Amino acid sequence: MQPRTLLAVAVLITLVEACGGSPASGEPASAEPSASTVLTPTPAAVSEAPVTAEPSPSESIEPSVAPPPVAAAGSVAVVPVTNFRSAFSSTSPAEVASVLAGASTRYDALELVSGEADAILAAVGTTRPSDASRLALASSTEALARDLSAHRKRLAVIRADAVSERVRALAWGGESLFGVGRVASLALWPLKANLPAAGAPRYDPAKAWTLVAGGDILLDRGVARTCKILGKGVEFPFAGGTASITSRYCCSSFCWNLPRTVRTDATGAVRRLVHGADLAIADFQNPAPNNFAYHTKGTVFSADPRLIDGLRNAGIDYVSLANNHIRDAGAQGVLDTIANLDKRGIAHSGAGANLAAARRPSILRAGGVRVAILAYDTIAKGYAATSTRVGSAQLSAAAVRADVAAARRAGADVVIVFPHWGTEYDPTPFAGQQRLAHACIDAGADLVIGNHAHWAGAIETYKGKPIWYALGNFVFDQTWSEPTMEGITLELTFRGADLVQVRMRPHVILDKAQPNFMDPTGSGRVVMGQVFNASKGLLAW
Repeated sequence: MQPRTLLAVAVLITLVEACGGSPASGEPASAEPSASTVLTPTPAAVSEAPVTAEPSPSESIEPSVAPPPVAAAGSVAVVPVTNFRSAFSSTSPAEVASVLAGASTRYDALELVSGEADAILAAVGTTRPSDASRLALASSTEALARDLSAHRKRLAVIRADAVSERVRALAWGGESLFGVGRVASLALWPLKANLPAAGAPRYDPAKAWTLVAGGDILLDRGVARTCKILGKGVEFPFAGGTASITSRYCCSSFCWNLPRTVRTDATGAVRRLVHGADLAIADFQNPAPNNFAYHTKGTVFSADPRLIDGLRNAGIDYVSLANNHIRDAGAQGVLDTIANLDKRGIAHSGAGANLAAARRPSILRAGGVRVAILAYDTIAKGYAATSTRVGSAQLSAAAVRADVAAARRAGADVVIVFPHWGTEYDPTPFAGQQRLAHACIDAGADLVIGNHAHWAGAIETYKGKPIWYALGNFVFDQTWSEPTMEGITLELTFRGADLVQVRMRPHVILDKAQPNFMDPTGSGRVVMGQVFNASKGLLAW
């Protein structure tokens, strides 16, 4: 875990009366007309008044300044990119040469911004191809990004400052410029081009920050059995590495085909990702009361609070308590859970001693910005908090509008809405769920990350903002079907308050407790295809 400070911001909220996808599958995003051209070769109701929290002097953010005038040509960081849905994670000079020679099986052309083409070609060690169809030139980076959505077998190289969440940035020479494992500074980035530089770089990996988000975490039932009865310990759930599905067989007790799996690496890739993120968040799908009871079956949960140590040690910074299990151990169970998380330094939101507490955001700090997380449930109405009752925050358009505004007044630069919603075992959102998702963005949220389905679900872009409807299970014991054993882990990179890169990492859960990453070009294709198929008509990238 990189150094960070959790801000204990007590924000009293105005209360309003609750009212190519996988390379093998997925629908292509609708594309605007291509702006690229292929050229011939050329030479070289209010119960309490809201409180506006002012930043303390130690938390101040420097004001933005106008960039300096354009400087002379210099060494500018450039990055290989491809379409957002690509399963590939890296490229190389040899592959670029292969693309331009027409020998690549991954890409059929290289695309560059026209005014930068020759300098970038020189940077990657090549020149314009003899076959002009292998080089596409775009009028701008924006046009290039649109082209990559339409032409999914194109590779491109663009300025690092121009990289956005709409494209997939690739590693070069074994190094990445985005994500948890990125290079520490621009000086260490190996790919630079002799291009005009407009003052200081807008993107600097040393100033960027990352957020890792996982789905549902259960610490009772099968997970507790694995950790405690089988003796694998509290660290086991986050000790996963990589795994592969070798075959499938019939059938589980629910008549689902099941995967046969093999671990391909046990060096702790999951822990490295979670621990290395500036912020790591997930859904806490059970109370952890002091008088917990171990459940061998059923859907009433309570977790041993000592198992929370595994989350803390792995680097989990925040958990949502807004779900349909949070009152499974009663009102005292909710209060005990909050106390047990506080004791371990894990932030939380979405449930509390009353409605005001349940709707209060958790505000954390990362990369010089303040990140507010608002959590809500839509499933268990009987667990809802009131002005006098312990429980969860319920999602409504009016509530999220008031709460996002209050979070902004409290100084939040980024607002994430973390809802528990949807239909179990269905990756596709229904109309009412979409309306709530859009209401969150309309209210001013920067992104929405949902859970509850126990399957990885659709991603949508609305007004340019991403909505993940479900990430699937993260640490869970539902090993009775392949979809419940699989999920996605988000790895997001931010420049200040701006999201600039998204990576969705597919995983499979082994031993009823432990996620292990899968290769998205191999075993991970199934769950990624499920996500992109469910996203038909929803995702502009």
